[in-house]
Amino acid sequence: NRSPSTGSALNAILFHKGLHALVCYRVGHRLWEAERTGLAYYMQSTVSQKYSADIHPACKMGSGIFLNCGGGVVIGETAKVGNDVSILQGVTLGGTGKEAGDRHPKVGSGVILHAGAAVLGNIKVGDGAVITAKSIVTKPV
Repeated sequence: NRSPSTGSALNAILFHKGLHALVCYRVGHRLWEAERTGLAYYMQSTVSQKYSADIHPACKMGSGIFLNCGGGVVIGETAKVGNDVSILQGVTLGGTGKEAGDRHPKVGSGVILHAGAAVLGNIKVGDGAVITAKSIVTKPV
């Protein structure tokens, strides 16, 4: 349990917006993989409006992800997130706007991304790294 405020599993299932956004992303990702991209984009748009989490359905996210509240989280199309990663509110895994193709970060397993952190560009964040709040990361960690 990475959030003491969650309480029980039932509370998480019923009320945790981060979990809801993550489950919806996973449905959208399955649709993307099944080449139902229009429906996947619709799912992304709906999640973005309801939970303020903009997670591209093509990005790859491992298991055991903890999405704190989802608010303000942005994860780009070519981003990869390892297992057991904690993502707090306002985190951006985005591109720099100067690249094409594979342009988003690759985050290892066991990483903690604190509130407001921005990891930009096709860079690697190694296993177990901690990115502190309000950090702007443009080089490998």
